[in-house]
Amino acid sequence: MTAIDINDIAVLATTGTLWAGLAAGHNLADHVAGQTDAQADAKGAPSRDEVAAGASPRRGWAADLKHVAQYHLVLGVIIALMWVVLPLHLTLAGTGAALVLSFTTHAFFDRRWPVRWILEHTRSPEFARLNAGGLNGMYLADQALHQFVLLACAILMARL
Repeated sequence: MTAIDINDIAVLATTGTLWAGLAAGHNLADHVAGQTDAQADAKGAPSRDEVAAGASPRRGWAADLKHVAQYHLVLGVIIALMWVVLPLHLTLAGTGAALVLSFTTHAFFDRRWPVRWILEHTRSPEFARLNAGGLNGMYLADQALHQFVLLACAILMARL
């Protein structure tokens, strides 16, 4: 077994601190300050039936990218505040890599069809259709995927 040194402890503490900040920032940006109602309504890709009826498969990208840009502005402010106030040893490379990962995956998942595809291919098609009793399977899966990516972002920021 390898001994843990002070640098390892710093990386672990930085990862946990960043994940907490990114999670709080995610909730603020996705639900309060980083998305308009119009963006939320329009950001999803058209369905197969809508495309077959003539809708452009590119429909929704503008709203999606505006939301994701606003979302990352909120995250950027939170990361910057954490960097100024806390003794975090971050690099521009790690922070940049994390933001690129977050931006691209967030935009992709928010098209909605990728989340549905994941649920259908992990044998959870009923969960994808769930929308009763205050629960929405697509929304819950979307949030879980975003949180998983934010953990990867915290690790990237702490390690690079």
